[in-house]
Amino acid sequence: MKKYSFFVIMLVVVALALAACGGGGGGDKEGAIKIGGLFDLTGPTADVSTPYSNGEKGFVEWLNANGGINGRPVELVGQDYAYKVDQAEQLYSQYVAQDKVVAFLGWGTGDTEALRGRIAKDKIPFMSASYSISLANIDEAPYNFLVGTTYSDQMIIALKWVMEDAAKKGVDPKVVVFHHDSPFGESPVPDGKHFADENGFAYTNITMPKGATDLTPQLTQAQDFGVNYAVIQNVSSGAALLLKNARSLGMTDNVQFICLNWCADELFVKLAEGAADGALGVMPFTSDFSVPGAQDPKKFLESKGDSLDNQGLHYLQGWWTAATMVEGIKRTLDAGKDINDGANIKASLEAMKDFSTGDVTAPLSFTPTDHRGSDKAKIHQVEGGKWVPITDYLQSRIPLQ
Repeated sequence: MKKYSFFVIMLVVVALALAACGGGGGGDKEGAIKIGGLFDLTGPTADVSTPYSNGEKGFVEWLNANGGINGRPVELVGQDYAYKVDQAEQLYSQYVAQDKVVAFLGWGTGDTEALRGRIAKDKIPFMSASYSISLANIDEAPYNFLVGTTYSDQMIIALKWVMEDAAKKGVDPKVVVFHHDSPFGESPVPDGKHFADENGFAYTNITMPKGATDLTPQLTQAQDFGVNYAVIQNVSSGAALLLKNARSLGMTDNVQFICLNWCADELFVKLAEGAADGALGVMPFTSDFSVPGAQDPKKFLESKGDSLDNQGLHYLQGWWTAATMVEGIKRTLDAGKDINDGANIKASLEAMKDFSTGDVTAPLSFTPTDHRGSDKAKIHQVEGGKWVPITDYLQSRIPLQ
């Protein structure tokens, strides 16, 4: 009886060992390469997250139809988390522990910042749609990479333009930042304040309450401040409401409104119902769908009975974020390195220099000391209901903290 028990125990031990070594994990040499994903499809940022996540999913489907990564399919394991941090943390744990993902495509600022310590501990290369500059802190977030220009860099680009424009007009800039009531919204506010203080112009910030249906009180507060330039750090729906209310107050005639990237899109123009004309946008991702990097997404969507004009620029944003992560994984495999060790994918990404997105963004480069892919963006203006570039790439050049 004792021998039989010992024999059974040994079989169990061997089986568990085999399962641990070759149980079809995300980096199994023969199976699918698994990448985790978080999507806000029903929460407060769903208006921009939906096309962005469609872009990620679309890229993976297109990639697999074209041979995957060196003949291996990619599986994007993800679902809606409704912009809830606790739900994001739960799904992250599930995908890392059970699904054995080798990399992760996240979404929001609050959840990405909450996860960064675990991401570092688990050594999971992570790209999200949050461009908070805190995620570029190598000491605190060594496995986070930013494809988009950080919100702080976007803010400085906007404020540099404001200073030049105000000088041409012979006025003193008085800047108000209207922002989403969240870590995402607040992210660039301190760096903007520091820049304003250094350059001696008036600057304040006003929170846009969640679920607000009228932002007249906030705009009135800005008028009392003497605002002549307003920067918006919010998604499309909130920014559109702000512009419609501003038009009702006559403010769009004497205040220059400037969206950072999450409201500098087609949806903002549509929802603003004409009030967006003349607004500016700091855009790290192109609105020009004739560029080379938009052609594969265009053809893919057309094959599905859809169009890039319908999905919009955030679709390109998601597509090329997924493409950048996949490039890091491919380079790791090409070098003969194990993709189950996230440090290998991290090293491949950190060696990436001037990676071309086909003019969807400025060329992307990462280094072991800077995980910001770019600190550049173009300024666009809404003219006749369309975003039109009015500058070439501008650069912020603010140092990491």
